[in-house]
Amino acid sequence: MMLLTKLILAYLVGDFLLQPRSWVKAKQKSKLRAYPLYLQAVLHGILIMLLVWDWAFLPWATLMIFIYLAIDATKLFLQRKETKARFFFACLFLHFLSIYLIVWWYSGNPVGTLDFVDQAHLLLLTLVVFITLPCSLIVKMIIVRWSPYPDQGVDESLQDAGKYIGILERLFVFVFVITGHWEAVGFLLAAKSVFRFGDLKDSKDRKLTEYILIGTLTSFGIAILTGIAYTGWVPN
Repeated sequence: MMLLTKLILAYLVGDFLLQPRSWVKAKQKSKLRAYPLYLQAVLHGILIMLLVWDWAFLPWATLMIFIYLAIDATKLFLQRKETKARFFFACLFLHFLSIYLIVWWYSGNPVGTLDFVDQAHLLLLTLVVFITLPCSLIVKMIIVRWSPYPDQGVDESLQDAGKYIGILERLFVFVFVITGHWEAVGFLLAAKSVFRFGDLKDSKDRKLTEYILIGTLTSFGIAILTGIAYTGWVPN
């Protein structure tokens, strides 16, 4: 379980927190000729070795670098604008599946790790990372098909503000769930509804209202399920 958590944490940090938008655009434009594709894979290998902290795991980290390259390169060649969301989730599944299979394959040879944190704290850190930028992208991929203005640009500052508001909401919900304060989750949802009511009332746009509701409920739902998962995995 410890090794699995560390490998998932390395993937989330490397693919979502440390990957700049310029790398994503370069890969989409140049595909295999884009150096960020290979730089990103090497970054994953470095993060894996830092977290596992054992040179004996280097061959397995190298294998994971090539698996990462194969999955991402395949996605770059096959995805189209209309299938981008499907390929995103398919590749996310393949990355997690490959991590699980590596751990299962290696399970007969336990890794000597530097346990500077225990399993519960490492799991907590991994889930916190998950509900920040990775979850923002997941929510975006889920609701983008219902965007009321798919052909119109969005102001960059507003887009970033919405992203960080969503991250803060999920962090609050996650903390409320793992500490058992479910009433605070309801209060947060009600408070957001009050703040949003004026905008939605003025817009008189039913599609926009439904779009915001889908996004909010999806975001809150993921945070709640993540909190429940943590409390279920970690004994009291």
